[in-house]
Amino acid sequence: MANSMSVMSRGNAGKKLSEFIAEIVFIVCAFAAVAAVASITLYMIISGTPALFQVGLKDILFSTTWAPTSSDPQYGILNVILTSIVGTASAVLIGVPIGVLTAVFLAETAPKRLAAIVRPAVELLAGIPSVVYGLLGLLILNPLMYQLELLLYSGDPSHEFTGGANLISAVLVLAIMILPTVINISESAIRAVPAHLKSSSLALGATKIQTIFKVVLPAARSGIAAAVVLGVGRAIGEAMAISLVSGSVVNFPLPFNSVRFLTTAIVSEMSYSSGMHKKVLFTIGLVLFLFIMIINMAMTKILKKGTEES
Repeated sequence: MANSMSVMSRGNAGKKLSEFIAEIVFIVCAFAAVAAVASITLYMIISGTPALFQVGLKDILFSTTWAPTSSDPQYGILNVILTSIVGTASAVLIGVPIGVLTAVFLAETAPKRLAAIVRPAVELLAGIPSVVYGLLGLLILNPLMYQLELLLYSGDPSHEFTGGANLISAVLVLAIMILPTVINISESAIRAVPAHLKSSSLALGATKIQTIFKVVLPAARSGIAAAVVLGVGRAIGEAMAISLVSGSVVNFPLPFNSVRFLTTAIVSEMSYSSGMHKKVLFTIGLVLFLFIMIINMAMTKILKKGTEES
């Protein structure tokens, strides 16, 4: 009896020790994540704010003239900011409905054999490097856009032809790139909806389509919102693919204008920049960082509001 008691006490001590070690590991990991975010935030503020004070907030954020290497340098990034906003919003408007409906198809209505073909294809899209999307857009999409541009502006002498490297091409490439993220996370959220909710809806006389759109999707909205946030993050942070298909010229974001996004502005000029030019590029990075933070906080607030209302 005494031996069994000692064995049990040693077992309890071992469990307590393992739980204590696991707790310490979890705390260290949590603090590491917080420290990483804090250090990135601090670095971006330190690197991005000097140009705002030296050049001026108005001359950087609210000016449309970008000429950093001229004799009279101008560092206006308003058109670049508008391009990122318009391009990302357009890609999300195209990609999110397609992605969510595809997730609904895979989770609720697709035959098993068809789903077994579509799901690996979606996962393959997620694994394709962004530069490959850019090359495909450059070789396939840009020529098509150029033919459309010739058709629409053949009699307009004031139009500057872009060869198909324009905002529409960039938006379509971004919309395709965010599809895997939206589909995979949305499908997981839809599959996580309790079965009794669907059964109750069907038992009350709702059709399958009514159940999907009135019960399943509202119940999965937090996961779908997370998918949208991650999709927006990828769209607004993408550089390599859109640098190949957008033309990388600072213009107002009209559909058939060559444009430059915040990310491509940094990528295309950081290698040869110096002095104030380089400081302004860090300011562009700070603006991009703030956009991501604002989007995350806005979506979190929307989710909390939806949870409280439900």
